[in-house]
Amino acid sequence: MAKNCLWLTITGLLLMVIIGCGLIKSVGRNPRGEALARLDTLPNYKNGSFENSAEQANSANRHNRWLFLRRRPKTIRPSSPLPWVKTDLKAMVASAPIIVWFGHSSLLIKTGQSNILIDPVFSNHAGPVPGLVTAFPGTEHYHAGDMPPIDVLIISHDHYDHLDYRTLKKLKDNIKMAVVPMGVGSDLVYWGFDPKKIIELNWNQSITLPGGLKLTATPTQHRSNRTYSRANKTLWASYVIQAGKYRLFYGGDGGYGAYFKQIGERYGPFDLALLECGQYSPNWPWTHLWFEQAAQAAVDLHASLLQPIHWAKFVEADQPWNEPIKKLLPAAEKLGVPVNVPRIGEPYTLGNPPKKVAWWDFE
Repeated sequence: MAKNCLWLTITGLLLMVIIGCGLIKSVGRNPRGEALARLDTLPNYKNGSFENSAEQANSANRHNRWLFLRRRPKTIRPSSPLPWVKTDLKAMVASAPIIVWFGHSSLLIKTGQSNILIDPVFSNHAGPVPGLVTAFPGTEHYHAGDMPPIDVLIISHDHYDHLDYRTLKKLKDNIKMAVVPMGVGSDLVYWGFDPKKIIELNWNQSITLPGGLKLTATPTQHRSNRTYSRANKTLWASYVIQAGKYRLFYGGDGGYGAYFKQIGERYGPFDLALLECGQYSPNWPWTHLWFEQAAQAAVDLHASLLQPIHWAKFVEADQPWNEPIKKLLPAAEKLGVPVNVPRIGEPYTLGNPPKKVAWWDFE
């Protein structure tokens, strides 16, 4: 009896710690009830889950279960803190869109009409458990409190490196509106967001916000899940951002496919394409862009400028930390695609010469 009581006490304490750390809450909640019933009416939601538009997307499920045994390079994390710039984000004035990158896929875009925050992760880790997937030194200097009032939060999908509970909990009262793919609103409601301030979009659906900012959710080739047991219960998306005469494309996560040309023909040309170039792996060849594919995707989109994202903050694959940019630049040059590579926190105003200082040139 005493032994059973001891185990019950230990279990209870562990549950208290888990709940106190927000681990259960951070997992989120998949759509249920009326929210789930709405998904059942969508053409890209079949048999209880969302599907990619191309059949080959099923190949993303074929994993090399032994790949984790391969020795990782010593340079998978940088040997020194990444260089960064401290910018007063609340004082920026935009005659043209200003883009500030915080590492990985977290971005603030300041336009004449709006402050747009995309996939913010400021908790210095990616995942439900702190300390497992930690941010690189030099990328941890921006916090929720540094953000200006956010007119619109954009979320691309529900993976932990894009949808961060701890960050959104701190930002919630500073966000006027959230635009998310179908189903992801259930996570935000679970975390205390006002349902009236959440707009869910399916692919090729648009919303025009007060001030004239137009957002369109567009296809991408990826997947979703916040637990291993239930996948693709919410949608993943890329976005077309139209701010006055400017058109920007945010790719979110997604492997290379014909949809880039389709988006370019339907919504382009673009002044800037924000496209992933890192965290590729043989275990997910169809759900992330490999280095040379980001350059080709920019061509397909009819983009005047490419800015690489989804690198320089977290280890999620086995490449050296700066391999993505080293491989991307020659591929882009071969295709005639200009590339903008600002430092963490360094503002770039659209129309200015691209940032080209090789700040990543160390192991």
